[in-house]
Amino acid sequence: MSDLNRGIMKFDGADKPIVVAISAIVILGAIALLVFWAIKVAYVVP
Repeated sequence: MSDLNRGIMKFDGADKPIVVAISAIVILGAIALLVFWAIKVAYVVP
């Protein structure tokens, strides 16, 4: 059992590269969206 298959990721295949890549894209996308929203709210950006 790999270390990635423990904790909250208690399902088979939690450490597959495609699952890790999709999770990373979702998390980074959400962070980018929040940063963009914060800049748009804080400054006048057309």
